[in-house]
Amino acid sequence: MYRFLLTRQWVILTLIALALIPTMIRLGFWQQHRYEERSARNQLVSDALAAKPVPVERLTSPGHVVTRAEKYHGVTATGTFDTEHEVVVRRRVSADDQVGFHVLTPFVLTDGKVLLVNRGWIPANGVQTAFPKIPAPPSGRTTVTGRLMADETTTASGIKDVRGLPARQIMLINSEQEARRLGAQVLGGYIQQTAPEPKGDTPEQISDPGKEDAPLNYAYMIQWWLFAAGVPVGWFVLVRREARERAKAASEEAAAQAEPAAV
Repeated sequence: MYRFLLTRQWVILTLIALALIPTMIRLGFWQQHRYEERSARNQLVSDALAAKPVPVERLTSPGHVVTRAEKYHGVTATGTFDTEHEVVVRRRVSADDQVGFHVLTPFVLTDGKVLLVNRGWIPANGVQTAFPKIPAPPSGRTTVTGRLMADETTTASGIKDVRGLPARQIMLINSEQEARRLGAQVLGGYIQQTAPEPKGDTPEQISDPGKEDAPLNYAYMIQWWLFAAGVPVGWFVLVRREARERAKAASEEAAAQAEPAAV
């Protein structure tokens, strides 16, 4: 009754089913890993944003690599903005996806070290090869607050560090590169300024990072495992249907052969 399982068609179908089951199980575990990874990241970001701001030099120093646990942590710093060496970061988008620049202003601390401050986004307002008009930051001795961020790299961001850009324009915010440009001791990483708020709401300060969609990975995990469980069920249903159809055909053939020949 089930000899058809040895046919070429059914052998291939069975092998495909056997290959799909472990593949789907592995995909489910991969989605589980992504869910746990994203959930852990979301928790780190939430904890960092909720933490009380601390003096920036408690978390970073010249040459320091900002860790995942330090990223987004609130920090404060006191010093003066150095607008003479201000640069803009190309191809950055606003909250409503308009392309423009981020304004990166060196902030000279009271001990002479430099903190890179991303003051926010401004529109290009014309050709992007021209240095844009930027609202001035507070003058004199100022205390700023912001979220600590890690240095940007091409590997982490996917942004190519293009050379030969127009004057005072950069592609990536990187403290080592800025230390060479400024000839100063620059604290590792940079901050996204959150206070004081700019006059006229420009530059447009960068909003808090959104949460990664971890529940979506959880749903995919369940989906893949349901698919893995459904493969043998589907295979069994197909086998039973094939067996019934073959049995019915054999019965009809036997009945036809048993009928007396017409005179």
